Amino acid sequence: MTFSIDWSRRAMLMKNDTDAVVLDRLQKSAFGYFLEFVNPENGLIADTSLPDAPSSIAATGFGLSSYPIGVERGWISRQDAAARTLTTLRFFAGSPQSRDKDAAGYKGLYYHFLDMKTGLRTWRSELSLIDSALLIAGMLTTAAYFTEDNDTEAEIRSSAAMLYARANWAWALDGSGALWLGWKPRTGFLPYHWTSYSEAIILYVLALSSPSYPIGKESYDAFTSKFDWMTVKGEPFLYAGPLFIHLFSHAWIDFRGIRDEAVAAHDTDYFENTRRAIAVQRDYAIKNPGGFTGYGADIWGLTSCDGPQRPRRLQDGRRQAFAGYVARGAPLGPDDGTIAPWAPLACLPFEPDLAMTATRQMLSSYPGVIADGRFAGSFNPSVPGKTPEGWLNNRSVGLDQGLLVMMIENHRSGMIWDLLREAPVIRRGLWRAGFSGGWLPG
Repeated sequence: MTFSIDWSRRAMLMKNDTDAVVLDRLQKSAFGYFLEFVNPENGLIADTSLPDAPSSIAATGFGLSSYPIGVERGWISRQDAAARTLTTLRFFAGSPQSRDKDAAGYKGLYYHFLDMKTGLRTWRSELSLIDSALLIAGMLTTAAYFTEDNDTEAEIRSSAAMLYARANWAWALDGSGALWLGWKPRTGFLPYHWTSYSEAIILYVLALSSPSYPIGKESYDAFTSKFDWMTVKGEPFLYAGPLFIHLFSHAWIDFRGIRDEAVAAHDTDYFENTRRAIAVQRDYAIKNPGGFTGYGADIWGLTSCDGPQRPRRLQDGRRQAFAGYVARGAPLGPDDGTIAPWAPLACLPFEPDLAMTATRQMLSSYPGVIADGRFAGSFNPSVPGKTPEGWLNNRSVGLDQGLLVMMIENHRSGMIWDLLREAPVIRRGLWRAGFSGGWLPG
């Protein structure tokens, strides 16, 4: 699904469009990624729009979560969305699970990257706890949405429940307090744990709530015990540099007004903390300590993304080191002038006015960050180039597109948040983590 439109010209004219028109166009284009970059035989979603890209199981989870939004927006029929969903669930239900290095997964969890055609492990990737969680979150979203009394939707619900129950989160503790980051068939668990603030709240919620292999609250406490708190303009701020960390779990869970012990001790919540992360990003971009081109109150978005390779000369003559894919962040870096143009729009539910202003400014100043109606992964205007964008990673990234579809919808209608507030799995996981207040009744 693409728009046959000159987006450079469209960006210049967009100032005459209402916010609703702009959002509808961008959300619909982002949704189109999951119709275009999918293997219809197994439902796997490609990691990026590059030819021969493998499937990302996390992108597949975002795609599953986006199908119900497409139905409600009239971009896909309910029957088509249900059929696509069931194809995906049937693939994972039947995919090989073993210690074999070429399986699709093990212990009910899955390798980060799978071959788009065979569905088997590729790129020597790890069995990923967080990516498995994002995939399963997508499955549970479809189960919460497809509730009609017919064979297809009944199978969606039963398959999602089975796949969730099969995931052995307790195995991934391996005697330690917190969950391990991942596992490889030849070397075992990776030498890192899911501790300190990260995108892993959704992982812990699902693991705590498991009907078959639950972890205990002591594991969640081990996760939160390593939180790094800062004070920003007199207010507590739970630090994480890359912006995506402050967004991913929020795509599914409405954290407004609910607190666990870690944030309650600082009289805040995770939703408010994300608002402060946005303020930190904007303040950093205004101060622009690295002196990079374009940064300002309405041009910001430091997060994990691809960037230029090898050292280069910038437009002002300075020599800058680059390292490709890096978890860029503010205010402590790293920072090399590379911006994710989609990031401000993904902040829409938290700061709608700031998000829309930044999105409009981004498209006005750097129209090349849109191709086929979709945001590119990243750009660096400090690097000399033939266009204002300088260096441009013009591929679309499945995670970015899915996050946009979901966050725009959570702003417009609250659809995903509403669905999962009523999901027993999410409620149980939050309760077991110690959350209370707000919409989460005791």
